Amino acid sequence: MSEINVTPFVDVMLVLLIVFMVAAPLLTVGVPIELPETQAKALQGDNEPLTVSVTPDGKIYLQNTEIELETLTPKLLAIAKNGYKERIFVRGDRLVDYGNVMKVMGVLNRAGFNRIGLVTDSEEPAPK
Repeated sequence: MSEINVTPFVDVMLVLLIVFMVAAPLLTVGVPIELPETQAKALQGDNEPLTVSVTPDGKIYLQNTEIELETLTPKLLAIAKNGYKERIFVRGDRLVDYGNVMKVMGVLNRAGFNRIGLVTDSEEPAPK
């Protein structure tokens, strides 16, 4: 009888599937920044927006890649699937100077992107 026993192979594949299902959400966090809190409702959307992050030391990240402010517009235009209609989320650390976040938003607006949103964390409701 010359049959291959696939049970151990299936067991290993199921364990790997579970490991990747648990690990995948942890890999999409992006640039680690501490977002300000607000009571605004979450925006609804059907596709993943592009994110621009500003860290406390003034560095700018497009998705997870550090870039200079001058190269932000050409890189966004190169990767934007919907052109100027692409949703762009700006994530600014709570310790970032307001002017730095506004510089980034100004560059995006001047380039023609008009679907720009600021990302915040949900604020805990005040105890009664």
